[in-house]
Amino acid sequence: MYLEEVKTILTDVLSLGAAGATLDEHSALLGSIPELDSMAVVQLIGALEDQFGFSVDDDEISAATFATVGSLVAFVKYKLTA
Repeated sequence: MYLEEVKTILTDVLSLGAAGATLDEHSALLGSIPELDSMAVVQLIGALEDQFGFSVDDDEISAATFATVGSLVAFVKYKLTA
């Protein structure tokens, strides 16, 4: 649940093209995808906020959130149930 939406957002924001289709919940993000720099993190958070209708405070963001696609999906689920 939410995996496909998060993959689509990652693919769009990071301009991954066909490589985005290979992402799964175990795919490493931060440190593994060169396109995911600090500016891309800000854009990604904005896209998640727009797509899912929640807001993210600065103190909610950590490297662990962006460790894998699965950890990012878990964060989205947490935000939607919080």
